[in-house]
Amino acid sequence: MATDKYTRRNSKYHVRWMIRRDMAEVLSIEKLAFEFPWFEDDFMHCLRQRNCIGMVAECGERVVGFKIYELYTNRINLLSIAVHPDFHGMGVGGTLMSNLLGKLSEGRRVRITTEVRERNLDAQLFFKRFGFRATSVLRDYYDDSDEDAYFFCHSLACNSEVLA
Repeated sequence: MATDKYTRRNSKYHVRWMIRRDMAEVLSIEKLAFEFPWFEDDFMHCLRQRNCIGMVAECGERVVGFKIYELYTNRINLLSIAVHPDFHGMGVGGTLMSNLLGKLSEGRRVRITTEVRERNLDAQLFFKRFGFRATSVLRDYYDDSDEDAYFFCHSLACNSEVLA
C-alpha cells in the first residue's frame, strides 16, 4: 500500500468493510473515543440503510479504528470516525481519512461533510489537517446536550467563505 501526504506508516493498516463480528471492537473504541457514544442499536440502524457504509482499519487481526459514512449523489457525509487510543498518532486516522478522500471525484461525489462538537478541538484540528473547513455553526445541534456543532466541508469546490 502506498503512502500519501495524509498518512504515515499506513502499510501497517488494512481498511476493509465492517462486518457484524467487528461490532464488539467497534463499540469498545466508540466508548473510549466519545463522551456520548453510539450504542450497538445505533450502529445497526445506520448500517441497515442502503447508503450507509461502515469500514474498519485493522492492524494484524485487531480492529484499531473505524468510520461510518453516508453516500449521496454528489457528496459523502461522514457520521463518525474513531481510533483506539493505543493507536493515536500512528497514522490510523490518516489511513481512514485518505481512504475516504479517495472516494471523491470530479463530476460525481465532490465533497465530504461532517459535524464536529464545538468542544472537540482534537477533531476540529484533525479535519483541518485534511483540508476541511468550518463553514457554519449548527446551534443546539445535539440531542444529548445544548452544545453547538461546527459544520465542516472538504470539497473539490467548497464554499470560499469559512469561519475564522
